[in-house]
Amino acid sequence: MTKDVWLPIPADEIQGLPAGLTYHLWDGGPEFPADPAECAYYVVPYMKGPAVATRPLPGMTSVEVVQTLSAGIDHVQPGLGSLRPGVRLCNARGVHEASTAELTLALVLGSLRGLPGFVRGQDREEWRDGFYPALADKSVLIVGYGSIGAAIEDRLAPFECASVTRVARTARTTARGPVHPLADLPGLLPDADVVILSTPLTEQTRGLAGAEFLARMKDGALLVNVARGPVVDTAALLAELESGRLRAALDVTDPEPLPAGHPLWHAPHVLITPHVGGSTSAFMPRAKRLIAEQLTRFAAGEPVVNTVLTTE
Repeated sequence: MTKDVWLPIPADEIQGLPAGLTYHLWDGGPEFPADPAECAYYVVPYMKGPAVATRPLPGMTSVEVVQTLSAGIDHVQPGLGSLRPGVRLCNARGVHEASTAELTLALVLGSLRGLPGFVRGQDREEWRDGFYPALADKSVLIVGYGSIGAAIEDRLAPFECASVTRVARTARTTARGPVHPLADLPGLLPDADVVILSTPLTEQTRGLAGAEFLARMKDGALLVNVARGPVVDTAALLAELESGRLRAALDVTDPEPLPAGHPLWHAPHVLITPHVGGSTSAFMPRAKRLIAEQLTRFAAGEPVVNTVLTTE
């Protein structure tokens, strides 16, 4: 008897899928494609939110692997309590690094060089010349130094930054230099011209960039959030933006989507993109390769990669 696999992408569009598995297409629609109880490997629909991601989980009594196509797993975690012990949750490490790092640099450069103002000026046929900050000679602090944080630093390398400082949950050493633990943040923030948040959303990082964090940032510094909206305290950030002390460039917000009328839309010195860090032409080829590679291991009885937790 073959094992069932639920995919959000048609199986015939994914090269390299192993034989011996039964593939069902489900991208979050109202009807399930098969009995959830027979699903052994569940690939979560991409960017469909927690309600969709977790809806089949209570019925997945035989599932062995839950695979997200996102770097973060916070949208799936609310449903993990319904799963039996031993289910592996895997994320999409290797899929989003290029796209998210590209957007991070775009947000940093766009904010520093005043691109939003130029676009508004073009709409009004206004020639807005002037003197603008450069990324060159700036001190950059990356908070969340996993594979995406490292990819961001790779792309910062040609820009002649004065320094790049790395922070992660725990201290370690990399080829590029030391990684500081989160406990070191209070002493690092005052020296950074640009603070980039690329950390996963956990209980430890929820509200990390709150009033105290933001108060430690130097006057005129830029906060860039490509992590998750709740990593930043929106009210505290609004207070700093409205005072004119800080700038921000946000691919994620809290709440999200940002509703019409929210004060963050029109706060001074903020650039907002609608959570498109991973939503580029680079996503699908990498997602398909990950699915094929993971399922090849799964079908062969080999360990899957990118396991971030196992249910107990």
